[in-house]
Amino acid sequence: MPERSFNESNVESMRAAVTEIMNATPVTDVHTHLYTPVFGDLLLWGIDETITYHYLIAEVLRASQIPYDAYWALSKTDQADLIWRELYLDRSPFSEACRGPLTVLNRLGLDVASRDLDAYRAYFEQQDVNAYIDIVFQKANVSSVVMTNDPFDDIERPVWERGVAIDKRFHAALRIDPLLTAWESASDRLAELGYKVTPVLDATTLAEVRRFLDDWIERMDALYMAVSLSPAFTFPDESPCSTLIAEAVLPVARERNIPFAMMIGVKRKVNPALRLAADGVGASDVGAVERMCAAYPDNKFMVTMLARENQHELCIAARKFRNLFLFGCWWFLNDPSLIEEMTRMRFELLGSSVLPQHSDARILDQLIYKWSHSRAIIGRVLADKYADLIATGWTLTESEIRRDVARLLGENFWTFIGRENGD
Repeated sequence: MPERSFNESNVESMRAAVTEIMNATPVTDVHTHLYTPVFGDLLLWGIDETITYHYLIAEVLRASQIPYDAYWALSKTDQADLIWRELYLDRSPFSEACRGPLTVLNRLGLDVASRDLDAYRAYFEQQDVNAYIDIVFQKANVSSVVMTNDPFDDIERPVWERGVAIDKRFHAALRIDPLLTAWESASDRLAELGYKVTPVLDATTLAEVRRFLDDWIERMDALYMAVSLSPAFTFPDESPCSTLIAEAVLPVARERNIPFAMMIGVKRKVNPALRLAADGVGASDVGAVERMCAAYPDNKFMVTMLARENQHELCIAARKFRNLFLFGCWWFLNDPSLIEEMTRMRFELLGSSVLPQHSDARILDQLIYKWSHSRAIIGRVLADKYADLIATGWTLTESEIRRDVARLLGENFWTFIGRENGD
């Protein structure tokens, strides 16, 4: 069968082809907070976890009159019952946070119209977690995910130290927030773990930090190192964070040929009463990223920023530095209107050399809705850009669409980090 091609005479057929290809192409999800079952309770899944996600906690505590402490005193089941009643039954659940779980239920074949939370619970109670992971990956058409792995976590670290086999669909990323944002306490922990460090960042301590990073990259086979930073982050300066980046993180990343991923713009605990839902957002200094990319051209940097106000300047920075890779619509930007705006801007400024989305999923089930919703938006924007291209007289082939979509949904990431897809 001859390959289809598209021109001004069949633009609508092109749009249908983009939708079909976008839905059929597997995703590499480059940033999640998911785990395999060997990590025990760190793997979150099921309807009660999905509807008590911190997005919905913030929403219900805004909508209802329940005191914060009273909410936190409830069991997980009672919290879910409250959220279901307040946000799904007493109101129409059209916020993105509310719509997501409904997409999950629908894609799993459950009757969303019934609004029967107990029936949904019964479905999940019947699931074996290993088999359910297969179901979720199939429904989301996700081939692999990258976890967020913290060796400072006393629950997670022993799993790695035991050397257990990890499901090959789950890749590791070495998360180093404590090291860079709380050096004094992190140095105590490193000493407890057998590294010869002191709070003073002298040559011996920096060498031991490099050894720590190298040990854990090796143990996890980490695809990149990552940190979440506040809007106040700048580089270079006289802080321990800046010194550790320059003298430990970047040298090890260069030697290992892995990226340093920075997620910048979170304001921690703006309302502590919300606990996990307490964080806010602030505009950040794109210049810090530019200075880092310029000073360390042999390093690779993955960057996403949390504030909408930073997105245009960050795109321009990526035009200037080929060692800067933009990825995803992070956290508060993971809403349809903002995903569409950011994707259009990135396509118009950077072409196909970006990774338009990651899920940031903390609950396994979220892979289903986050990728369902994002694929529709990315596909719509891509089809619009193709229509603009066709209007110039350009002819587009189906194989070219498949090539572009595969790059946008994962191949760009694997190329940037210098690995074969999934290796």
